[in-house]
Amino acid sequence: MKNTVRTFIGVAMSAGIAMTLGISGFVVAEEIGSVSTTFKLVGANNRVVIEAFDDPQVSGATCYLSRAKKGGISGSLGIAEDPSDASLACRQVGPITLPKNVRSGKLDGKKVFRKSTSILFKTLQVVRYYDKKRNTLVYLTYSDKLVEGSPKNSVSAIPIMPWR
Repeated sequence: MKNTVRTFIGVAMSAGIAMTLGISGFVVAEEIGSVSTTFKLVGANNRVVIEAFDDPQVSGATCYLSRAKKGGISGSLGIAEDPSDASLACRQVGPITLPKNVRSGKLDGKKVFRKSTSILFKTLQVVRYYDKKRNTLVYLTYSDKLVEGSPKNSVSAIPIMPWR
């Protein structure tokens, strides 16, 4: 029994470390900027970070994500749990030609971005849907956790237009 518990803890810690280091099959966001929201005497300040990432399956689609990032000693060490607050704005930044699997709806709900927001089991994710009737890409960001996620979410849409 002890070996099983140790194995589970080891696997869980390895997964958490991998997620913290950004080791996943998802795109990495580029930090655009940040603002401090709370002064911390020791360690980094709490802040709101603005990041950008391109949709990996749809060229010409970029999303801008603002999210809360915890500071202090635990935040500086990368072991703090970030709040679930986030906002999302996605835009067409070039010509868009939808791949067949996106246009058909087969990739509806596909995760296009994922960021660990704690050392273990909490992530901020962005998923994509295609609204065929309006020829629009819809992106949703939300936070989930192994035991209990958060209902806080944000949505953005890109109506697909001819690019000149």
